[in-house]
Amino acid sequence: MKLFRILANRDIRRLFLLIFLIMALFLLLSELCFLLLYQRFALWLALLTLAAAGALWTACYRYFKRQDRVMELAVSQVNSFLAGNVDARIACDEEGELYRLFHCVNSLATVLNAHAADELRKKEFLKNTISDISHQLKTPLAALNIYNGLMQEEAKDWPVMEEFAALSEQELDRIETLVQNLLKIARLDAGSISFEKASENLAEIMGDVWLHFSYRAKQEQKEIVLSGPGQIFLFCDRNWLMEAIDNLVKNALDHTEKGDTVRIEWRALSSLIQVCIRDNGTGIHPEDLHHIFKRFYRSRFSKDRQGIGLGLPLAKAIIEAHSGTIEVDSSPGKETVFTINFLIPTKL
Repeated sequence: MKLFRILANRDIRRLFLLIFLIMALFLLLSELCFLLLYQRFALWLALLTLAAAGALWTACYRYFKRQDRVMELAVSQVNSFLAGNVDARIACDEEGELYRLFHCVNSLATVLNAHAADELRKKEFLKNTISDISHQLKTPLAALNIYNGLMQEEAKDWPVMEEFAALSEQELDRIETLVQNLLKIARLDAGSISFEKASENLAEIMGDVWLHFSYRAKQEQKEIVLSGPGQIFLFCDRNWLMEAIDNLVKNALDHTEKGDTVRIEWRALSSLIQVCIRDNGTGIHPEDLHHIFKRFYRSRFSKDRQGIGLGLPLAKAIIEAHSGTIEVDSSPGKETVFTINFLIPTKL
């Protein structure tokens, strides 16, 4: 097996073939000469030539066998590094071009470790900064909500003041939503979220999503329809996945009119689980299709002036953190479909 692996290299095969041809030609010419001049020495010359050829082949084989062993050790160290052993290095104590290459690989590993450590420090700094900002913002927002509630109580006899207090409450809600979404996206970017994944029933998750929006849909005279089998299970973090689906459904309700329908569908295919959010609302302009998952992106064609452009990017970040993909298909005035695909691990 060693011989076949060594000879798998085209250059080595050519080297052995060249040695064979040179020895064969040398033997042929020598035999012709000695047959003509000294016939009794021809047989001995042939034997000596074959012995020399065998010795040369053996020496080459032993050399390349040793080189193959060196390469195997190098590959094992590289695989060990890729598997997470940051201290894995290739032995390179000898001279030669091959060991120069090994030294460069070791240097590359050191640089990668340094970059990884730097990224870890940055993520830790970002995580701590986000935590500090979160605590700093929650307190004034809570206070403002309390003050605004008191103003609404006092303003009942002043319609104009009551109207402004209501508008103020809406804006405070928008600020709170913006802050919460920013913090969630930043935490996802920093890798500071530990997803608590388990096998979850998709039908139950979608039922909870329906409950979240049933009151709003009723008030706006819209309909949310669920469609999918009751026994499909997905390995996920239930709360975070609901956050992603909630943002997609909210986006659908924001862009539909009275009497429109939002459909939440799910199914299991041969190698993946698919979730679709459909609506028959205003649709998405072709200019926007490649940008809707960008943070703070606002379409000049959209009639929604309340959105802040973070719901869809947050949904995408959560889905990708679950090793899923999300796509959108739409055009103005036609059905909009967000399609989420999750690979089934056992089918990989």
